[in-house]
Amino acid sequence: MVILMYCNPTNRFVKWACVEVESIENLPHEMYSLTIPGGSYAVFEHKGSGSPQDIFQYIYREWIPKSKYQLDDRPHFEVLGAKYKFNDPTSEEEIWIPIKTK
Repeated sequence: MVILMYCNPTNRFVKWACVEVESIENLPHEMYSLTIPGGSYAVFEHKGSGSPQDIFQYIYREWIPKSKYQLDDRPHFEVLGAKYKFNDPTSEEEIWIPIKTK
């Protein structure tokens, strides 16, 4: 699994490329651990080879304002699993947005 974190585009942010592991013991010296805090997430599926920009516009400009949720201050991320295929029309990925009740 690869996780890419997203934040408000006007804010400074950090991108991580991650792989899920069962234990962080004995990590190579060149690697760091990232633990994503628990909580509620809205999960959106992006399918196809195009840019996910449209789905981000929908999430932040339409879905969140009209929902009973607001953004939570936790990492935003994407899961690029086995169905992810770069630039392929059959590609699938998940976009995870941290939320909490308004």
